Amino acid sequence: MWCELQGWNRRASAMESPPGTTMVAALVHLLVAMTAAVLPSAGGEQPLSKIGVHRATLAIHPGASVDASPPLLGLQGQDQEWVKIGFNNPKPSKDDWIGVFSPANFSDSICPSENQWVEAPLFCTAPIKFQYANYTTTDYAKTGKGSLRLQIINQRSDISFALFSGGLSNPKLIAHSNIIAFANPKAPVYPRLAQGKSWDEMTVTWTSGYSTKEATPFVEWGIQGQIQILSPAGTLTFSRDTMCGPPARTVGWRDPGFIHTSFLKDLWPNLKYTYRIGHRLFNGQIVWGRQYSFKAPPYPGEDSLQRVVIFGDLGKAEIDGSNEYNDFERGSINTTYQLVKDLKNIDMVMHIGDICYASGYLSQWDQFTAQVEPIASTVPYMVASGNHERDWPGSGSFYGTLDSGGECGVPAQNMFYVPAENREQFWYSTDYGMFRFCVANTELDWRPGTEQYKFIEHCLSSVDRQKQPWLIFLAHRVLGYSSATFYGAEGTTEEPMGRESLQLLWQKYRVDIAMYGHVHGYERTCPVYENVCVAKGSDRYSGAFTATTHVVVGGGGATLAEYTAERARWSHAQDLDYGFAKLTAFNHTTLLMEYKRSRDGSVRDSFTVSRDYRDVLACGVDNCPSTTMAS
Repeated sequence: MWCELQGWNRRASAMESPPGTTMVAALVHLLVAMTAAVLPSAGGEQPLSKIGVHRATLAIHPGASVDASPPLLGLQGQDQEWVKIGFNNPKPSKDDWIGVFSPANFSDSICPSENQWVEAPLFCTAPIKFQYANYTTTDYAKTGKGSLRLQIINQRSDISFALFSGGLSNPKLIAHSNIIAFANPKAPVYPRLAQGKSWDEMTVTWTSGYSTKEATPFVEWGIQGQIQILSPAGTLTFSRDTMCGPPARTVGWRDPGFIHTSFLKDLWPNLKYTYRIGHRLFNGQIVWGRQYSFKAPPYPGEDSLQRVVIFGDLGKAEIDGSNEYNDFERGSINTTYQLVKDLKNIDMVMHIGDICYASGYLSQWDQFTAQVEPIASTVPYMVASGNHERDWPGSGSFYGTLDSGGECGVPAQNMFYVPAENREQFWYSTDYGMFRFCVANTELDWRPGTEQYKFIEHCLSSVDRQKQPWLIFLAHRVLGYSSATFYGAEGTTEEPMGRESLQLLWQKYRVDIAMYGHVHGYERTCPVYENVCVAKGSDRYSGAFTATTHVVVGGGGATLAEYTAERARWSHAQDLDYGFAKLTAFNHTTLLMEYKRSRDGSVRDSFTVSRDYRDVLACGVDNCPSTTMAS
């Protein structure tokens, strides 16, 4: 490592700007910095974007040091462990910080230049996480000595730690640590379940460092206590070239490894299955992941207790306190904890967009899958596309914002399986017992005449309401109603052309509940149609369908939004806190919706719907079929 750092010094001293390019270089650097600063349009900045990677310099101090232990992790098969970092700096300051780098030798190659005017940065990648040197050692600025405990996950490569001065904006490398690693960095990790395209199919997706040239991926699975069978898995990955722009294509890039998906078919309804992910090496050895279990879905229309949790905008947070800046995504850990705590009472999770807020820093996708692994390995974890997964100018997204950080949907559609006909489009339907979920993609055009509009109408119209009475519409951006101030500032209460395009469909096909993320908080409307409460807001509805109830449940974890001071008549309940919704279908006639706070799991709002099949068929506003006088 020291040889490479000396090489950096020689390279830095030899750099000369081409004539007339100094001002251009400065301008491009400014644009890069501005881009990083505005990436997340709502909910704070991606913490890693605060680090001025392009401005990093060398300032190696012979008296400074960083030591990490233990040197070898995962000896008992763990995929995450706590590491202690001790460090010393003869010239400390309160702005000193520790960066975690993986691969460890982050100076082993020259980074590709973004364009002909700007030299490539000295660092080829941003750290995967960081923490200030005085986080736990309050007198560090006086003594120059400190220590940290950081949780490290297996991300297919070795790890090192570096001490920087100059704060986040002008980092100066002072010292670097020894290299540590997991015993098997390529091991299969972080399985995530998802429903397949048929009700009796479960998919298992996981990540590893094994290509198909090294090993064959598979899942060993079966009914608990009976003979286990093997199912093959397909393998995907993606490259830097598939990213649309910075930072995903530059300092935020990190090799995603290999993503494997297996399809477990012909499941018996409601039975418990066990499974293990594995790789058969070409020498005959098998590398196993841990054993997990799941409950097979009920038959569509089956009358049984069915419970689905729904939220948006979870993001990821670090249990060790690292990467936290200005309270970014502070609610994420609490939401995750509450779901894990109540997992025995959850059958499926629907995460409706803004999944991990990587915003172009690809290391964060591994961090997120590790965070939700206790949930996603046990129940289907279904996702939708949000602005922070998809949006990028000139990439075909409906909105031309920079919110994806140059990812333009690629990591999301590879890291998580969805039962879409085209995973790039990311809209799909899925059935769970008495539920039909129609999941839209608000980052692609949904207006009448589009392919997505046709999908939405087909999804809503093709369900048999006698068997599946509970029809739920899900989307990331608010296509219905919201009191968010950022909508109010534009003189609206929704995404432009949102409900105007879709409310006829919701009313015609009697959608019970439409749920959204994007606005970081909770809000529930009365049953509303064309801005008018068709029925009063209540905690109990019975009888014939009147109109769709719209619920914003975007408080999974990202920085909370604000609501307008003036309350619309259709706004029945609000809560500016972190939380999630839980739908419970007791039978074909009774549905319960609960909103729970993430801090303690308490129910802050709820309502029930009691409705017979004849009530579903009954005529209401703008949903009566044509009739005839013929006898």
